[in-house]
Amino acid sequence: METPSAAGRYRIERLLGTGGFASVWLGHDPDLDAPVAIKILGEHWTMHMDVRERFVQEARLLRRADSHRLVQVFDIGELPGERPYFVMTYADRGTLEERLAAADAPADGPPDALPDAPADALTDALVLAGEIIRGAQDLHDLGIVHRDLKPSNVLLRTAPGGTGERVVLADLGIARSGDHLSSLTLPAGSPGYMSPEQTQVDGAPDHRADVYGLGALTYRLLTGEPPGTPARPPGDVRPRIPPDVDAAVMRALDPDRERRWQSAAEFGAALEAAAPP
Repeated sequence: METPSAAGRYRIERLLGTGGFASVWLGHDPDLDAPVAIKILGEHWTMHMDVRERFVQEARLLRRADSHRLVQVFDIGELPGERPYFVMTYADRGTLEERLAAADAPADGPPDALPDAPADALTDALVLAGEIIRGAQDLHDLGIVHRDLKPSNVLLRTAPGGTGERVVLADLGIARSGDHLSSLTLPAGSPGYMSPEQTQVDGAPDHRADVYGLGALTYRLLTGEPPGTPARPPGDVRPRIPPDVDAAVMRALDPDRERRWQSAAEFGAALEAAAPP
């Protein structure tokens, strides 16, 4: 892949990641002297008007959301050749997927990210899950369903002031909003994290599909692996996970969306109530 030298006024430094339709680059804003992330539509998709419109719609949705728990969009433009790009928050600490992979990497034995669910590791997992859940609820409050909640779409960045860490959700490439929620849908999502209705043509996934994705993400944080089909309770995989945490996660993962938590906020409240002191 050829590295573009610039996107508008932004200097491009290196590739951060690629997906099916676009690539993300580390850039630099010379006016503000700050790093940025630049998402550029793949060259071979430039003339596909449906893909192009979906790319631009992602930028609009993120701009409209305007939440510190979501990637924020600052600018939009086109490269020579009419390739659209948009400029957004740079997450300097990478993705949750990268962090989980590093935690799972074996030293002298098999991966064991949370061997006995000690209190501090359990608390850290639940706090992180809570931040992700609140980000999803921010989207739902605006009538937006993410539809692809997974570790690689959860970004980590240094909090303002240089202390602590902030969690932000990214990639609304297959998100739906408003009138589109009730229109024809095609299967879309990521295996291991997508709800059963997302695998069906016209499954009409609503915000409860994201509740399933949040359940799967929380399961991964607690156990080091995504849930299987059917899912075993997290406590069967990692001992000492409290039964109430098990119950909250398993309800989020219920194949019947009518029996799931009916909102991300409900799921988050249940996890918070179930967490050990």
